[in-house]
Amino acid sequence: MPITTCIFDAYGTLFDVAAAARNAAQEPGREAFAEKWPAIASHWRLKQLQYTWLRAVMNTHTNFWEVTQNGLDWALEAEGLGGDGDLRARLLQLYWELDAYPEVPSMLKALKDNGKNTAILSNGSPDMLDGAVSSAGIDPVLDDTLSVESVGIFKPASAVYDLVGQRFDCAKDEVLFVSSNGWDAAAAASYGFRTVWVNRAGEPMDRLPAKPDTVLSDLTTIPDLANA
Repeated sequence: MPITTCIFDAYGTLFDVAAAARNAAQEPGREAFAEKWPAIASHWRLKQLQYTWLRAVMNTHTNFWEVTQNGLDWALEAEGLGGDGDLRARLLQLYWELDAYPEVPSMLKALKDNGKNTAILSNGSPDMLDGAVSSAGIDPVLDDTLSVESVGIFKPASAVYDLVGQRFDCAKDEVLFVSSNGWDAAAAASYGFRTVWVNRAGEPMDRLPAKPDTVLSDLTTIPDLANA
């Protein structure tokens, strides 16, 4: 069946999760942080993801904002900056204003011009996602923003992917699901979506029961793929 609906993960896919740490490192007076920001950004993202998986398995759901703060606290402590409350507050503020990748606005506009449904499906809480979408100025080219908060469990639980069909009344094979997380793209493929892994870092393929249908280095050609 032709693709009618294009669904995007948010963090790392549309929005650059390293932007908060990178932008903070460029601010005056943050020389100590500037030396460590790549490691902190990496730790922060990894712990953020790990805590979502563990909470799903442990049946101890919380909102993504708490998980984001927990991950940052671990990362700052690991790099010896756990006592810098001003830095912590600034990084969390910047996380609400993450940069979108450069190709995102034109890519989403092309999809809408071609008559596709477009939406975000994210672990993010609704207020976090609204902030990122608004900051990036992509509200007009998104039909909806779907959050796991409506089902109370993080990806890759199938109840999260169910939200797409419930919202757009579409079959699974009408959906092109796009994620920068290899595990997310694999889980969505197992669920029945057609999937794209945006592998910006050139990482190896995850060893999971299913694999993404397509691997790209960025989002530029998503409209062509959706129309193929």
